[in-house]
Amino acid sequence: QVQLVESGGGLVQAGGSLRLSCAASGMIFSIKSMGWYRQAPGHQRELVAGITSGGYPNYADSVKGRFTISRDNAKNTVYLQMNSLKPEDTAVYYCNLLADWGRINAYWGQGTQVTVSS
Repeated sequence: QVQLVESGGGLVQAGGSLRLSCAASGMIFSIKSMGWYRQAPGHQRELVAGITSGGYPNYADSVKGRFTISRDNAKNTVYLQMNSLKPEDTAVYYCNLLADWGRINAYWGQGTQVTVSS
């Protein structure tokens, strides 16, 4: 019974910042690589940032230098700090395991809406 609950989304102006949180349960969180994904209208859901169980991060080119992924294993929580937000960052943001789509398809939560106005 993996459960992933995203929070922290909202409406911000271009250039602003937002911090997303994802609370995980039903898994041994500390040994799982985690990712933040997003889906904008008319677009495929895409991986924007990932972090290994040991804390090593990686980012999609579109967000590199602006977003920071981190995790707190004691709290079973992964974070996404988003700075210098652009209107094209507008999407529903989800967290999930960093793994093949077939393995994580059953685990999607409700996501959290991020809207960046210009």
